[in-house]
Amino acid sequence: MRRTVLIEARKNKKLTRELVSRELNISTVYLRKLENGTSKPGRDLMVRMENYYGLSVRELFPDIFLPFKDTDCSEGK
Repeated sequence: MRRTVLIEARKNKKLTRELVSRELNISTVYLRKLENGTSKPGRDLMVRMENYYGLSVRELFPDIFLPFKDTDCSEGK
């Protein structure tokens, strides 16, 4: 799931991935993976990004906070 709010937050501030990754002390490749939704950040990085962009972690990473539905039921097995 692409994290469009995270991408738009960076673009709205006219920042490059290179600059953001340098300021947050992460690799550019990792930032791209975060924006594309193929990697999940740790709690510390989520808080740093929340402060950096001025948006809540729930806005920046909505897929991480989706309700979990366990559809694999072991009843009757």
